[in-house]
Amino acid sequence: MFKLLKKSKSSRARLGRLKTIHGTIDTPVFMPIATRGAVKCLDPEELNNLKTQIILSNTYHLFIRPGRKIIKKAGGLHKFMNWSKPILTDSGGYQVFSLAKNRKIKDQGVEFRSEIDGQKILLTPKLAMEVQKDLGSDIAMVLDECVGYPVNYQKAELAVKRTTLWAKECKKLYFKNKKKQLFFGIIQGSIFPDLRLKSAKEITNIGFDGYAVGGLAVGEPIEKAYQMIKIIEPGLDKDKPRYLMGMGKPEQIVQAVKLGIDMFDCVIPTRNARHGLIYVNPKSEILNSKRIQNPGPQILNKKFYKEIHIINAKYKNDFRPLDSNCSCYTCQKFSRAYLRHLFISNECLGLRLASIHNLAFYLNLMENIRKMIKEGEL
Repeated sequence: MFKLLKKSKSSRARLGRLKTIHGTIDTPVFMPIATRGAVKCLDPEELNNLKTQIILSNTYHLFIRPGRKIIKKAGGLHKFMNWSKPILTDSGGYQVFSLAKNRKIKDQGVEFRSEIDGQKILLTPKLAMEVQKDLGSDIAMVLDECVGYPVNYQKAELAVKRTTLWAKECKKLYFKNKKKQLFFGIIQGSIFPDLRLKSAKEITNIGFDGYAVGGLAVGEPIEKAYQMIKIIEPGLDKDKPRYLMGMGKPEQIVQAVKLGIDMFDCVIPTRNARHGLIYVNPKSEILNSKRIQNPGPQILNKKFYKEIHIINAKYKNDFRPLDSNCSCYTCQKFSRAYLRHLFISNECLGLRLASIHNLAFYLNLMENIRKMIKEGEL
């Protein structure tokens, strides 16, 4: 399952390897978001070309449409979307909780109305587990209650109580329905240290294949998020992966790796790409680094990347690639001027090419992080 290969001497960074039904994952790892069974604008072959190790799909959205029966009939989500590598599915809890006007939280689960046809649905721990079993994901998540920010102590405390209650129910169902899936618990508690420690202790006592830290990418100040990770990390099983849900920006990922996190997911690279915001490596950082052989950011310096807005007029006659140090398809074949033209002209090819590059940036970032941990430099 998970093997810890190396720990950094100067930080809590870890190098690991996670075995799943559909392949082995080298950690730290970033998971592109395939919400409805597709990474927006990209196909599975493009993801493979980028050396994507694992993707994340959304249980809630797939349950609503096309529905669990169709995906099960297709032979599971892997066959349905023609993806042969690992998939992590969340429980659907966060998406339901984000629909504040249309849901009611009970100890039994969450009652909400479908955004497709208005049908009333009660998402219980049992339903969350059954749907993920039908999807056939490699890693399934428990149902949890995620509160936003700011939140008062009493509400955060109740969410921790429910998260533990549901985690216990999911664990019982998991052993009944287990289909070679790995199973992760989720730690909640907002920015309250005592609640985070309470949740971490309760979830680890239940026992899971891995542990996720939820509720730290819903508006909290980033320093508070780091503080919560620092507090709970010493109590987490060293021989199981840690997953920080929904984070984040490149520098946040680097910092979280240093705090002992192994897995990440976020919509930032692909969402920003579709809006013309591109991540590139400052030339001075790359040219002065001989250690990094693969294209990607040099992360020993805090300013290891910059953002460019490709629709800016200054790129109209810029015939350089987005990043001369990047080997992705976009940078090898097209210029900034052409990409700007595509965005200005509302051509969908622009969204695809920008998405390829931004994901390449993130995945190369993770590759370089792993290399630096291995060489004792992070």
